[in-house]
Amino acid sequence: GDGASRGRGRVRPARRRALQSPSERAASGGRARPFPPRAMLPWTALSLALSLRLALARSGAERGPPASAPQGDLLFLLDSSASVSHYEFSRVREFVGQLVGLLPLGPGALRTSLVHVGSRPYTEFPFGQHSSGEAVQDAIRAAAQRMGDTNTGLALAYAKEQLFAEVAGARPGVPKVLVWVTDGGSSDPVGPPMQELKDLGVTVFIVSTGRGNLLELSDAASAPPEKHLHFVDMDDLHIIAQELRGSILDAMRPQQLRASEVTSSGFRLAWPPLLTADSGYYMLELAPSAEPGTVRRQQLPGNATGWAWVNLNPDTDYEVTLVPESNVHLVRPQYLRVHTLPGRSARHLACPARSLRVSWAPALGRPRCAATTCSLRPLLGGGGAAQRVEVPAGRNSTTLQGLAPSTAYLVTVTAAFRSGRESSLSAKACTSDGERSRVPRPQPPGAGGPEP
Repeated sequence: GDGASRGRGRVRPARRRALQSPSERAASGGRARPFPPRAMLPWTALSLALSLRLALARSGAERGPPASAPQGDLLFLLDSSASVSHYEFSRVREFVGQLVGLLPLGPGALRTSLVHVGSRPYTEFPFGQHSSGEAVQDAIRAAAQRMGDTNTGLALAYAKEQLFAEVAGARPGVPKVLVWVTDGGSSDPVGPPMQELKDLGVTVFIVSTGRGNLLELSDAASAPPEKHLHFVDMDDLHIIAQELRGSILDAMRPQQLRASEVTSSGFRLAWPPLLTADSGYYMLELAPSAEPGTVRRQQLPGNATGWAWVNLNPDTDYEVTLVPESNVHLVRPQYLRVHTLPGRSARHLACPARSLRVSWAPALGRPRCAATTCSLRPLLGGGGAAQRVEVPAGRNSTTLQGLAPSTAYLVTVTAAFRSGRESSLSAKACTSDGERSRVPRPQPPGAGGPEP
């Protein structure tokens, strides 16, 4: 700043006097004489070199990210409700703009979207609307606070649709990352919709300005929480920008551990080839989140790309760590938190190879329910296409057709109430390879009690 400039101004005359002989200083009355032209040549050359490097760097930035840049869809979820002051919102907006400026955005690299949390979620801009980092930063600076209630759970359900909807600019088959910046409060439950996002393979980062519940936010963030959850003062958000940038880029790389076929007693893990049979081995660790000292370990060869854990407890969070061990390559460990399904329901529904019949309790047919939808989406890495069915009033079942055999799906039944609120519950189902199998029946939204 100005102080630094004045400091440099005080230093430079002393250096000039040191280059003059005593007779020269006496002839000039003790005043510093300017550098002779030959002394300026090295400084001029250095200045030109720095200017050239700066110009080349700028021209490279204008060309966009390199071909090797990671690809993925990055969604920012900002608390824009009335619980956030205008000053706080402006600081969050400034932080997101700073973070975006550090990322390789572009059509062939990262694409980003911004969604506001309020009484109703609002999309500031969808994926693909802006093709450069400068355009995204301009759009963030222009974003206005929405005010209203803090319905984060509703916004998370909306974010799930945005992250996987091609009409919103999302791309199939690329890593998905959600960055939620919050003051820590929410008017509706956050856990269930956040778990759905993580079940679909979304990496969740949370930045809290210090007023949130540590345990609740640790459960909501991806594992391990020390890497995905940041508590920071509103005026110090810039401190975590570089670290968060690196974590986002790590999550965008295709070397991602993922879970599928999650049941009440186990799940299957898969990962891309990180090693070879000759270059090392994997150490796979599993521990309940509530009992981190109770660890199960499994050593696997370097050419392994999957493993199935069985005989687990229902309705339990598990921390999974995949450690590639190699003397040839340095590969970072990968982490994942998986929640097993509840074992409370003995009811099942038949699931043949290419169709799925879904039914729920008649509670959804009561007059307070205005509409019911049933949606189905293949889990990460599965085939098939997503479906969404509007169920006629009074009905409490539907059949989804045209499914892919041997494919895991996430089935969600959503009830929209006349008050404007929505309630959803999900279950995972896996179509058979031709024989009929048994999968859990989803519990009805709203069946647990009267609507709030």
